[in-house]
Amino acid sequence: MARRALLDFEKPLVELEDQIEQIRQLARDSEVDVSQQLLQLESLATRRRTEIFESLTPAQKIQVARHPQRPSTLDYIQLISDEFIELHGDRRGSDDRAMVGGIGRIGETNVVMLGHQKGRDTKENVARNFGMASPGGYRKAMRLMEHADRFRLPIISFIDTPGAYAGVLAEEQGQGEAIAVNLREMFRLRVPILATVIGEGGSGGALGIGVADRLLMFEHSVYTVASPEACASILWRDAAKGPVAAEALKITGADLLKLGIVDLVLREPSGGNHWAPLQAAEALKAALLQQLQELAPLSERELQDQRYAKFRRMGQFLEPGAPDPSTNL
Repeated sequence: MARRALLDFEKPLVELEDQIEQIRQLARDSEVDVSQQLLQLESLATRRRTEIFESLTPAQKIQVARHPQRPSTLDYIQLISDEFIELHGDRRGSDDRAMVGGIGRIGETNVVMLGHQKGRDTKENVARNFGMASPGGYRKAMRLMEHADRFRLPIISFIDTPGAYAGVLAEEQGQGEAIAVNLREMFRLRVPILATVIGEGGSGGALGIGVADRLLMFEHSVYTVASPEACASILWRDAAKGPVAAEALKITGADLLKLGIVDLVLREPSGGNHWAPLQAAEALKAALLQQLQELAPLSERELQDQRYAKFRRMGQFLEPGAPDPSTNL
């Protein structure tokens, strides 16, 4: 069995993992009872892993969010939906593989699900453009959301991208316009919209499918206006200062919850979602069903008004003693 890819701060666990594997091999090759020793080492490894992941810095959370074995959009769709039919194309001659979506069912609720899709290895990442959608990808997403609006199906989006594709061809094809249209049109949709940051939530690429009534986020995911490396390059002309930028940008779930950007932060299994994807999917499914239940009684107008008010409250700053303008919305 191939070892999971270990991050730099996980290296203290390598020795323990090696000991555990050696003992397992001994148990397979002989009749020696090593169950007690194996249990002690596994408990120690679990405890150390928990200690490491409970004290991650923002820069380390970025590493977890980018982990190659972290569950992707299609992984979650497969794990949480009872049925799913993928739909392709933007009806304008493009089918961007970095953006996937279709019709599915979660529990008893029919929904439209869509999201960024990264690859597992270099070959698939190249085919999926590392989860960086082109203008066709955002137009494809909008087509699916309009379908959901027409048939009154809730929309569930999964955000996992370093940002929209910034190549020359994408700009020529109207990248900024495609994202801007999505931002505008998502505000008018008459159905509940749930968005979850499952890995990286980068820049306008994330916002293009992120205008939602409820924004959820896994605790080791990140959501940011620009990658810390890009921010450091702009401010200090030194990408190596990315960890400093990561701290200042407030990109973690805990920070964003305090700022009112995120509505719910989902706990991850010990070691991150890539260690226990089934457990992560169960937590996500339960949270999505709960949010859908809470939004179900709202009228179309109430959904639109609350969605508008939610985003109007973001990014405000007040002078001491000034009244809160959100009370007038």
